[in-house]
Amino acid sequence: MPILPDSTAVVTGAAGGIGRALAARLVAEGVRVVVNDIDEVRLAETADQIGAHPVAGDAASVEGVARLVGAAKDHLGQIDTWYGNAGIDRGHGLDCPEEDWQASHEVNVMAHVRAARLLVPEWVERGSGRYVVTASAAGLLMMVGTPTYSVTKHAAVAFAEWLSATYRHHGIVVQAICPQGVQTGMLERAGQMAGLLSRDGALTPEQVADSAWEATADDRFLVLPHPEVADYYAARATQTDKWLGGMNRLWQHVEGQV
Repeated sequence: MPILPDSTAVVTGAAGGIGRALAARLVAEGVRVVVNDIDEVRLAETADQIGAHPVAGDAASVEGVARLVGAAKDHLGQIDTWYGNAGIDRGHGLDCPEEDWQASHEVNVMAHVRAARLLVPEWVERGSGRYVVTASAAGLLMMVGTPTYSVTKHAAVAFAEWLSATYRHHGIVVQAICPQGVQTGMLERAGQMAGLLSRDGALTPEQVADSAWEATADDRFLVLPHPEVADYYAARATQTDKWLGGMNRLWQHVEGQV
């Protein structure tokens, strides 16, 4: 079921990067959009520039998600599509602190669970709705060096799969956007990892948004702005030891550069 003009959407993590690009594309297609981010100043600027309605705040906590859903409904009337785009990349190596694991789990996983709890029952009742997760290719493959990001993005994909398998017969579409390197602050902070993440080219956020929009035409679950990820994903599943050996060699290369 394609996204129609004058339908409604919420995009989290939308002050910049992929979230901003997703929101801008939706607005350009005639969708009424609420944008959310914890950075209130940047969010207000983004909303003004692209023609969306800002609702600043935490999109991960139980209370924060409830406030966002309530405010979005107040402004839009109803929520047709939810883009769970907010994410963090805290924590590197086996000795990363408990706080980084917890924060990653809250933002990268539980934010989706908590939003779905509030959205899905209403969508089931009316027989339509769309939940889109920005999960990263790391959710299908891995991010060497960063266990918190790898594990929680895998969990985000797993939750999206569960939603799709459980609710698609009720008219609910679930999709997972899984790009590799994207020209955002996250890539800029990647340091020695930036080259690895960009091995198949670093896309602009707008290119990712274009891929996400195109995928609404056929409601495919996996949205792969880097099509090469499909082959890597297949190799990971069918030649697991070979694939893990290759990832180990990549990590040895990164270690040698540090």
